[in-house]
Amino acid sequence: MINHLYETHIQVTNLEQSIAFYKKLGLELAHFIEERRVAFFYIGKDRQMLGIWEVPHGTEIKKRHFAFGVDLEDLLHSIEWLKEKGIQPIQSFGKQPIEAFVHTWMPAAAVYFEDPDGNELEFISWLQDEPKDIGYVPYLSEWIEMHQH
Repeated sequence: MINHLYETHIQVTNLEQSIAFYKKLGLELAHFIEERRVAFFYIGKDRQMLGIWEVPHGTEIKKRHFAFGVDLEDLLHSIEWLKEKGIQPIQSFGKQPIEAFVHTWMPAAAVYFEDPDGNELEFISWLQDEPKDIGYVPYLSEWIEMHQH
């Protein structure tokens, strides 16, 4: 019955700053409602939606995590791409952001970063290999090396 996630929503402290950030990622601003302090972005050709809601000044936001699906070729260059846009990739699962790492149970390669409010974002790309529980999270280059033998 369910085919995909159509939309998700997050809280932000500064709507204009967040609109600029998500535009920098290449998302298409679809709708902006000033009086409600909300903006909606289309993601990808299927137009999944991200809603960003500004909370009243002084209100603590509830931070969220979500992932953007990307082609593996794009993921391989995503760390440099983010840095060129002034966005610093972050450490995750004990891995420094020097290259993508692999969620081996899927398997999928990933790079993590944050929006201006600390919502944890991820670029993720499925790998064609079989899932394998190896007891740790390897860098993508390590995963590739394991599968060449």
